[in-house]
Amino acid sequence: MKFKINIFLKKGVLDPEGKAIENALLNNGYNKVNNVRVGKTISLNIKSDIKSDALEQVTLMCKEMLVNNVIEDFEIVPSEEDK
Repeated sequence: MKFKINIFLKKGVLDPEGKAIENALLNNGYNKVNNVRVGKTISLNIKSDIKSDALEQVTLMCKEMLVNNVIEDFEIVPSEEDK
C-alpha cells in the first residue's frame, strides 16, 4: 500500500523559508499571495494487505521518527495509485 505523508510546521511556528518565498512572489507582482508555508512530503510503500494495519504503522512511524511533534504536524494520505 502506498502512502504520502505531508509534514508542515504548526500554526504559530515561524516559517522563514515560506516568508522568503512569499516576499519573492510579492516582489514579482503576485500581489494576491499571502501566508505561504513550506513543508515536505514523504512517499512510501507498506507491505500489507490490511489498510488499517498499514495506516497504523505509518502513523507510528510519524510519531516516533519522521515528525518533530514539538513544531510539526502531519497528515497521512493514501496514494492515488492505490485507489
